[in-house]
Amino acid sequence: MTVLAFILLLIFAPSYSGGQTVSDPDFKVKLTYPLYPHKNGPLLLYDQYHYNAFSLSGQYKGFADVVEAEGYRLRAYKAAIERDVLSQAKVFVTVNALSHPSLWDLPNTSVYREEEIEALYRWVHDEGGSLLIITDQMPSAGAVGSLAARFGFNLINGFTHRVDGQPELFTREIGNLLPSPVTDRKGRQVHQLRFWGGSGFIPPEDAEVFAVLDAAYRIYLPSKIEETETGIRNDMPYIIGTQLANGALLECGKGRVCIFADASSFTALLKGINSRKVGMNHPDGKDHVFLLLNVLEWLSQP
Repeated sequence: MTVLAFILLLIFAPSYSGGQTVSDPDFKVKLTYPLYPHKNGPLLLYDQYHYNAFSLSGQYKGFADVVEAEGYRLRAYKAAIERDVLSQAKVFVTVNALSHPSLWDLPNTSVYREEEIEALYRWVHDEGGSLLIITDQMPSAGAVGSLAARFGFNLINGFTHRVDGQPELFTREIGNLLPSPVTDRKGRQVHQLRFWGGSGFIPPEDAEVFAVLDAAYRIYLPSKIEETETGIRNDMPYIIGTQLANGALLECGKGRVCIFADASSFTALLKGINSRKVGMNHPDGKDHVFLLLNVLEWLSQP
């Protein structure tokens, strides 16, 4: 199996591999000082309407466990986006939305209608709501491209690949993990991140980037998913990762946006017959819980 094909299966395996990827039952979240010990924190709406591949009870159970351990109220949202519903919440979360559940070849059109995008934008900009966009490689990046673009982010709808085959580590020493409110919070500093594929984006000038790609990465741009099954061809177009971001923050009017281009980082999964750990349960991903908590705190601030 090629690297790209493996990454694709890793991200979307729960739907297409007969249950080979499962939530890690040994991943336990214990926070000594939760931000909302009485479980009365701000309400987070988690999108489950737009062919979102990861559910709160399945592949994103680890995410849900962290959110609820901090004391946030978390609700799966299974309807088209309307501004009056958004007004009841503080953060809207979208993870791996898809244009279509099984047709992944180009074009990957926006899964969010124009009126939904505008409702989200006006809620963030005018009312002080916050938006967390967690996306991944093609076709997910294409499905949320128009939503991200409304806030000035140009998502690359492709497959990120580290050309030397090494683990995708992001640290201060390497220089691809940057100072920011979500990486430098006192008592919860993030020293290392681990990615598993994903994508990248061009941020707007006023965004604060906290994770970047570099020349060690390429983002390949196939037109059909099947093109990734036979290896990386010489004629497959790609973009060098230099100056592309994969994690950023944005203050937008009264509200805030965080965009993160690798959905696996906030999972806690066991993959395949060898139960390979992927996400917050991986030894390289121990700081991911801190990152998630810091992102949610930053988004929830007035």
